[in-house]
Amino acid sequence: MGTPGTSTPPTATTDLPLQFDFVAAEREIYTRWERAGAFGAGVPRSTRSGGDREPFTIVMPPPNVTAVLHMGHGLDNTVQDVLIRWRRMAGDEALWVPGTDHAGIATQNVVERLIAGEGLTRYDVGRDAFVRRTVRFVEETGGAILGQLRALGASCDWSRTAYTLSPELSRAVREAFVRLYEKGLVYRGHRVIHWCPRCLTSLSDEEAEFHDTAGKLYHVSYPLSGEPGRSIVVATTRPETMLGDVAVAVHPDDDRYRDLIGRTVVLPIANIEIPIIGDTYTDPTFGSGAVKITPAHDANDFEVGQRHDLPMPVVITPTGTMDDEPPHEGDQRDGPDRVPAELRGLDRFEARERIVQMLKEAGRLVRVESHDHAVRRCYRCDTVVEPRLSDQWFVKMKPLAEPALAAVRDGRIRIVPERWEGVYLHWLENIRDWNISRQLWWGHRIPVWYCDGCGRITVSRDDVATCPSCAGPVHQDEDVLDTWFSSWLWPFSTLGWPKDTPELKAFYPTDVLVSGPDILFFWVARMIMSGFEFMGETPYHTVYLHGIARDTQHRKMSKTLGNGIDPLDVINRFGADPLRYTVVAGMGLGVDIIFDPNDLEKSFAPGRNFVTKLWNIGRFLLTNVGASPVRSLAEIDPDRLTRADHWILARLDAAIADCDAALGPARPRAGHWTEDERTAGLRLNDYAENARRFVWNELADWYLEAVKARLVEDGDDRDVARAVLVHAFDGALRLLHPIVPFVTEALWQRLPGRADDELLIRASWPRRRDDASPAAAEFELVREAVSALRQLRGEYNINPGKVLATAIVPAPNARAAFAAEASLIGRLAKATVSLADAAPTGEAAAHQLLADGTEIILPFAGTIDVAKECTRLQQELAGLDKQLGALRQRLANESFISRAKPEVVEAERQKEREWSARHEQLAAKVKTLCGG
Repeated sequence: MGTPGTSTPPTATTDLPLQFDFVAAEREIYTRWERAGAFGAGVPRSTRSGGDREPFTIVMPPPNVTAVLHMGHGLDNTVQDVLIRWRRMAGDEALWVPGTDHAGIATQNVVERLIAGEGLTRYDVGRDAFVRRTVRFVEETGGAILGQLRALGASCDWSRTAYTLSPELSRAVREAFVRLYEKGLVYRGHRVIHWCPRCLTSLSDEEAEFHDTAGKLYHVSYPLSGEPGRSIVVATTRPETMLGDVAVAVHPDDDRYRDLIGRTVVLPIANIEIPIIGDTYTDPTFGSGAVKITPAHDANDFEVGQRHDLPMPVVITPTGTMDDEPPHEGDQRDGPDRVPAELRGLDRFEARERIVQMLKEAGRLVRVESHDHAVRRCYRCDTVVEPRLSDQWFVKMKPLAEPALAAVRDGRIRIVPERWEGVYLHWLENIRDWNISRQLWWGHRIPVWYCDGCGRITVSRDDVATCPSCAGPVHQDEDVLDTWFSSWLWPFSTLGWPKDTPELKAFYPTDVLVSGPDILFFWVARMIMSGFEFMGETPYHTVYLHGIARDTQHRKMSKTLGNGIDPLDVINRFGADPLRYTVVAGMGLGVDIIFDPNDLEKSFAPGRNFVTKLWNIGRFLLTNVGASPVRSLAEIDPDRLTRADHWILARLDAAIADCDAALGPARPRAGHWTEDERTAGLRLNDYAENARRFVWNELADWYLEAVKARLVEDGDDRDVARAVLVHAFDGALRLLHPIVPFVTEALWQRLPGRADDELLIRASWPRRRDDASPAAAEFELVREAVSALRQLRGEYNINPGKVLATAIVPAPNARAAFAAEASLIGRLAKATVSLADAAPTGEAAAHQLLADGTEIILPFAGTIDVAKECTRLQQELAGLDKQLGALRQRLANESFISRAKPEVVEAERQKEREWSARHEQLAAKVKTLCGG
């Protein structure tokens, strides 16, 4: 006799423990799936031209190899697993490609901290030794991450696990770089970039994140040369950069300054004369209408400097300290050093305070204002980013953006939720060139070699040993590529590109990209651009952007804030299924999911409660069904089915239809999404609720109760009831399997007649029978009648154990159904039921009218203490009268309406509507029961 989750499923159904043993079951079930090869995807013979199985592909957003998974990963990978299990069961050749990302900056930061603990720097260790040490670190952490994904239940094809720094993907990276270089889309540029003084590397626009900051605005006067009594006032938030000023710009049409264009001012502190220039970049209506131009430390000023052929001195070092930097080759010399000796070596923020003091002492500080503005910070270490002139490698993005824009506009790609589409289009329409070089040691080395003799630059797919021109020695570029340069190739590099592999032909384009909106630009949009550039078509037809995991203060969960939840903590405590169900059930379209990191019990109660309920339903059902073989529905004479049988089968059909609608369509039917299709499907919370409602509210609460008596006695009707019950529960487990795979597999394997090698993960997605029998609608009336009686019992505080004497006046077409099901109604509602032709007169009774006109009558005589109930209801009505009167008086008070917050007023009005409805109900009861 087996136990839940053993590698050989038990055949009996009476051995289920009181609780689902997730610790043993999840581990054993996952092992069984893997041994059976249930996650693998074969290359369809017909690829995408039609045939046995349609490919369906998801590529996993590769988690960084730096640390364990967090709740964001748990959320993201649960969604992917739900979709891949659904399509696998639906008959697709479903491939989910797993993998990890080498995470250049993040991984190097971690290893540098480890080395610092030994009192060393990476320069002490040396590049080659540092890289070897990082490789060892990654081998440990990368394996741990894949193990965590398994614990979550991820059904990836592990045989295809990819890694962005593997030899195969490294070849793809070099191929992409060389192709772009040969097309003129990759170039070496001397431009202002975002620089992290902590990570000592450049960053892309997307990696330098804006953070709202309470700062100061300093107004400084620059004296006019030869006229010290006359000056131009400029304002800056970064006084430390003024030592790099090379001009003051004014608008050429600004009457205040037109006569000064071409003259010079004296740069305070540095005491260098700099020109006054006219440029339309300046807004004459903002501030004084004059701005300082610091081309080496501001991207906009850099453009002005290029237009006017201005020098570009750098006055802040890579480590964020003040000093003059030797000029770049080709830059104009700007005379003497600009940074005074007393400021050299100071941190830029210390220098800011010192410079402000020096300006004040010189009488050049006009005023200081509080000023809230956005400051860029490094997305990895949170250090304030320094705009800095530097030599870097760039990708021209506008040509790549054009097809990516067109694909969303014409419906080849849909972005869900749709509101993100406008954000995507705006970014691509205003895209800037991408800085792809990083001053790191960990990552893909840029495939460029410089000849030490003739100076030739060689860009190559293969390593270069000597110069192709002079055969002299060469050295490779020291920089590595931005991590995202490897991951933007992910949808096709993981399938073998640049080789023309069978996998690439079969599974590209992929289908759905699941991600958070926070990497829409970092990764999602770039993958679309690279897909068109290198493969000639979009990498996926759907971008599903789920919400973000946040704490109860609505802060994004992060290690920095210490508000994160480790998915393994949840899994070890409750199991993977409760985590998965909680995530999916709470996943409104694009809505953030709130968790309390200090109360896991509360956060994951929805999932824990559901899995417990499902296990209990399964125990009760399987115990009553027994272990002997069950006939299939196809073997059952339809005339043997009862109204309850027809009803539960119809409800299963409805649940399947609702789940299908909530999940799909799986792909655009004509290659382009129609307007209706663009917003259809991927409503995972609706899918979860539809499946939950069927198994909990309909199968367990109604059908199981209805067939109890039929399961007790031997005979043909028992066989029919068993067949229907097993069929319905089988369908429920199939619907639920993508969400809660472990508990459904454990229960499904115990259904009567299951073979040892059968697995739910390989079972087909349920299909509707579309039985149009009117018997289902007749049982719905029976269910309504029971509900009405239960409601009356509650409303009139009737003892739950008391048997009600009830009369039913059926609608003309319902008499036969109510006559046949009177005993069932009585059993379910704890009542004696009699049918009547008309409602009795002259006696107090409660009445309920059903949808078809059938009347349910509950005489009060002998059922309740009428006088006592009248007193209770009249007291409740009087109290409500008093409260409602006070509320209406408050709402009629103009002073309250005008002074209270709108939301407070609306809340009071809503309360008035609810109390009024309750008042009507109570008044009707008092009239019925008490005669007025």
